[in-house]
Amino acid sequence: MSQKLKAGIVGGTGMVGQRFIQLLDGHPWFEVTSIAASSNSAGKTYEESVQGRWKLDTPIPEHVKSIIVQDAAQVEQVAADVDFVFCAVDMKKNEIQALEEAYAKTGTPVISNNSAHRWTADVPMVIPEINPGHIDVIAAQRKRLGTSTGFIAVKPNCSIQSYVPALHALLDYKPTNVVASTYQAISGAGKNFTDWPEMLDNVIPYIGGEEEKSEQEPLRIWGSVVDGEIVKAASPIITTQCIRVPVADGHLATVFASFENKPPKDEILDRWLKFKGRPQELELPSAPKQFITYFEEENRPQTKLDRDIERGMGVSVGRLREDSIYDYKFVGLSHNTLRGAAGGAVLIAELLKADGYIVAK
Repeated sequence: MSQKLKAGIVGGTGMVGQRFIQLLDGHPWFEVTSIAASSNSAGKTYEESVQGRWKLDTPIPEHVKSIIVQDAAQVEQVAADVDFVFCAVDMKKNEIQALEEAYAKTGTPVISNNSAHRWTADVPMVIPEINPGHIDVIAAQRKRLGTSTGFIAVKPNCSIQSYVPALHALLDYKPTNVVASTYQAISGAGKNFTDWPEMLDNVIPYIGGEEEKSEQEPLRIWGSVVDGEIVKAASPIITTQCIRVPVADGHLATVFASFENKPPKDEILDRWLKFKGRPQELELPSAPKQFITYFEEENRPQTKLDRDIERGMGVSVGRLREDSIYDYKFVGLSHNTLRGAAGGAVLIAELLKADGYIVAK
């Protein structure tokens, strides 16, 4: 690209917003030119707005420190300065839906980290390696919103990234029943151990709303576009338990699965090794070269050791073995704020740019 597309971060002061800032620093296609947040942060420089609240190990990128934070509610003003926006706000569901639609109606593409529009029938919820064809529904969405260039696309829940890719590579064998327990990092709640000392030496066996998302969102990802809407798949039947554990980053899942046609173990391993999607074919900047990495060691993947594989954009799998009740069981791992949140959204934006949905205004 001779000129980078101008990206805005709506909700840029929170943990996921900070990840967007970090990931877009030096990005070959996109440049952060606008940051918006609540009215409490508006009018301050970005450096001032996150003073004492910067949660990442790397420093604030120099080029964003002096950007004046805008009020996210001033939609027309924010949209005027950008080609598209990433959205990661902490608001009520109906407020997020209204805000994202308002941005889209200005002709601005919205790549959302929020859950508010994940079940809106004409909004694609995308893991780029798995269901890139769902972006075709954007045409129907634009018609509904009355815009020729704006739209909303969303990233799915972070918890499912650790096991859906491994199952997707085996869809030809028709998985029928899946049991998954996820062990989820505290950054999934937007916190670190300084914010949440109660999590030290502790496990909380409940994360509000997470189990429903983990059971239902994979079915939407595996669904079909029919008459301008996404119709979710009927199978497999998925049941989950989602548990908060005292690790900073990384969601790990233990998975049991049965298939209509049970595959041999060596075929499963071969499918995982060779699986590629459009991001790999297009060589998108954020795409992992090896999407699924299998570890032969019995004690891998480990959250601390393996969450950063492929710059946090890869998925790790291990401990594949036959089970006495289900056909197979295995362990999966993904980085929840990279692949599962900001990084996954950046990859969606790259796919949409490559397919002509995001262009310079």
